[in-house]
Amino acid sequence: MTSSTTHPSVVVIGAGQAGLSVSFYLKRLGLEPGQDFVVLDRGPGTGGAWQGRWEALRVGSAHRINDLPGMDALGISFETADRTLPAKDVVADYYRRYEEHYDLRVQRPVEVKRVFNRGTGLVVASADGREVTTEVVVNATGTWGSPFIPWYPGMNEFRGRHLHTTDYRSAEEFEGQSLVVVGGGTSAIGFLLELEGVAAELTWVSRRPVEFLDEGELNLEAGAAAVAKQDEAARAGRALPSIVSGTGVPRTRRMQSAIDRGLLVARPMFSSIEPDGVRWSDGGFQRADAILWATGFRPELRHLAPLKLREKEGGVSVGAGASWKDPRIFFAGYGPQASTIGANRAGSQIARQVVAMLSHL
Repeated sequence: MTSSTTHPSVVVIGAGQAGLSVSFYLKRLGLEPGQDFVVLDRGPGTGGAWQGRWEALRVGSAHRINDLPGMDALGISFETADRTLPAKDVVADYYRRYEEHYDLRVQRPVEVKRVFNRGTGLVVASADGREVTTEVVVNATGTWGSPFIPWYPGMNEFRGRHLHTTDYRSAEEFEGQSLVVVGGGTSAIGFLLELEGVAAELTWVSRRPVEFLDEGELNLEAGAAAVAKQDEAARAGRALPSIVSGTGVPRTRRMQSAIDRGLLVARPMFSSIEPDGVRWSDGGFQRADAILWATGFRPELRHLAPLKLREKEGGVSVGAGASWKDPRIFFAGYGPQASTIGANRAGSQIARQVVAMLSHL
């Protein structure tokens, strides 16, 4: 492997919401992009995980996208973004303008494969053979690169197509087919609404009952409790629980109409998968050409495996954004920070901690 000629004090891995937020505050605190800190991003362009979102998704129909810190200086906001364009294009454009305005000098495409110790320093090794040595790593890789599909008996015997949220592009490719959509969150609901009238048959299944909240209702208590559970799990090193399972799904007029006509009525999970469909424990069967798993993601942490940060419980112990096992490793957008507003708040906190650590090294 060839060594990089640079030796930045900080390497930020990922240029999505969390990575850009941290980078903004690092620069504000006096660190120079491209010299004192570098940002490495796997994607071919700007927009983070939004580059992989499906074509029909719009800003107004997605989870709320909060503005990046300092975005108001550019005169743009997701609150007033064009609702007629694909969300992935809007986010990519706004993030590109943001990176250029603040001269963040994101390096892409750079796929980080390993982070490991070499002497007293850290080495960030990429797939193209480059190595960057540094004192501090801010991991802002999110979850998009680590889709989760639960195992069910018979999965490998299914003759149809298994696909995850990350594989979905448009409803048209399923015209005339029978689909089973798995998941109780907004992605599953969005797929069902798009596929209606295109697919020949749609079946929605969810592990737990879906709680629809009245339109405009802010379940602050449930939201705070869900975030608290994420924080508790992160501190304890356990696998992170689902946020939506604790907060419910805001009910729009479009959703209510779909509920009334029977589209958005979830069945309980099937017990097994057969070559031509899925079967429930009561013997019921549903034929399927494809099973669409809108079953979420897990934090993308494989590249950190050499540092041995994982706990026996399956997660990484993180408190106030920093690893408890190795204080040189910070996690942005992890656990309770995973929402866009949480990532922004964490960006400021982590940047201050990073600068404080550097001052003591």
